[in-house]
Amino acid sequence: MNKAKIGFLAVLSIAALSNCKENKQSENLGPIDSETIKSHISVLANDSLQGRKPFTEGETKTVNYISSELKKLGVEPGNGESYIQKVPMVEVTSTPSENMEISGTKGNLTFKAVKDFVAFTRRAQDTIQLKNSPLVFAGYGIVAPEFKWNDYKNLDVRGKTVVVLISDPGFQANDKTVFRGDTMTYYGRWTYKFEEAARQGAAGIIIIHQTEPASYGWQVITSSNTGSRLYLQAADKYKSRCKLEGWMTEEAATKLLANAGITGDIRAYARKKDFKAVNLNQSVTVGLTNKYKYSTSQNVIGKITGSKRPDETVIYTAHWDHLGIGKAINGDSVYNGAVDNASGIAAMLAVAKAFKNVKVKPERTIVFLAVTAEEQGLLGSEYYALNPLFPLNKTVADLNMDALGFYGETKDISIKGKGQNEVEDYITEILNTNNLKAVGDTRPSAGSYYRSDHFNFAKVGVPAIDIVNGFDSKEHGADWGKKKRLAYNEKDYHQPSDNYTTDMNVGGFAQIGNILFSAGYKLSNETTFPGWKPGSEFNAARDKSMQK
Repeated sequence: MNKAKIGFLAVLSIAALSNCKENKQSENLGPIDSETIKSHISVLANDSLQGRKPFTEGETKTVNYISSELKKLGVEPGNGESYIQKVPMVEVTSTPSENMEISGTKGNLTFKAVKDFVAFTRRAQDTIQLKNSPLVFAGYGIVAPEFKWNDYKNLDVRGKTVVVLISDPGFQANDKTVFRGDTMTYYGRWTYKFEEAARQGAAGIIIIHQTEPASYGWQVITSSNTGSRLYLQAADKYKSRCKLEGWMTEEAATKLLANAGITGDIRAYARKKDFKAVNLNQSVTVGLTNKYKYSTSQNVIGKITGSKRPDETVIYTAHWDHLGIGKAINGDSVYNGAVDNASGIAAMLAVAKAFKNVKVKPERTIVFLAVTAEEQGLLGSEYYALNPLFPLNKTVADLNMDALGFYGETKDISIKGKGQNEVEDYITEILNTNNLKAVGDTRPSAGSYYRSDHFNFAKVGVPAIDIVNGFDSKEHGADWGKKKRLAYNEKDYHQPSDNYTTDMNVGGFAQIGNILFSAGYKLSNETTFPGWKPGSEFNAARDKSMQK
């Protein structure tokens, strides 16, 4: 038996102790303890970091803290002699006109900014104007050949503004053969819908918000899409994108569609096999004024060089950013993001400490990547995937940590994108050893696999996984856990109330950190590479990468 296997078995032996008593804390699962994680969150979610928004003093303080903690642990710089990978971005502050005016043969409508709609642009223009742009209801706004679906078939939307639904036709179709049933595909993500509308040549796109398929309320749309937004810098200054991108409340959309005779369940209407896009016989007039700031944000990257195969890497990712200072709610205007995602950064730093303390050093290099601008569209991880510091075909896996369970340890662990790749098998083995249950995404319709930084690694073929605590609390049971998670989604997600408190239960954060440490440690001492499972849409990208 080689030393690597002995070392991993030692980790699992420690982990197995948690079987003795179900309510023991995470330190029995592995080397990561709750207090280490709590100490990091108390700093990262402090008001002094101003909500950790890129391009602010809060970014400088956050990046300095993560870098200094890695250095303190003895983790080497990951970018030559630097812990920093610069990420060129542009900050766009779009202010929409107060009203969105809809004119049509059956009367006119006026929608109010923020209350009824939000609008923004990627284009580097001081002003944007949609004037009497014809409106088209394009269903789900999807072109998916593998599902034999094309909402834009025989449709010319040049100069027009498309109105589309969030999610994809599978949601609540009660038919698993429609896309993937209630498990959202990438076609259901708002990012895809904006991309597709641009490919079709539309002047504008407005997504109809519905709370259940979106998995968050209108307040999340307004907090995330008003004020400044960040984008990676683009050579064409985004002239290839629609002039205007935005969202509309379901109430406003109901009025708009009713004027064209579309009433009732609009999702069922757009899901019909013979659905054809509908010219609404109405036009939209709305404007934007824009301010721009070109600058660079920063990914933070450190490494522990492998003892035998240093050119092969296992990457841990977590995003350091949140929403900064915004609209005050109950007297609080600092969006600290204690759960989202101080929890992930704290767990990653704890994993780094655990790797530095192992007696049998990892044979492959371990990389710790704290990325910027996840909240603005996974920008930091996208930049890394396009400009990797370590070859992608030598990158074994990405293990991501984002918004971990703040309600303590759970008996079940949720694997987002369950069934996608073989890294899942490493996680499942550890869960089985510790009498924990592996479950799929607890909200499959939310499309969580496409909503955090691991997705950008998956897109370029790197097997990537993201796990979080399930619902079944070890102390209080499943119903209690579901209520806690629901309350967070409804009241705290992307709100100032996502705060750190001294009595915060971080046992779940440590539990996830320990599981991912154990998985990464095993991966680091193997010679094989995990792959994608049959049927995964990311297989082709990995095959292409490995041929280089």
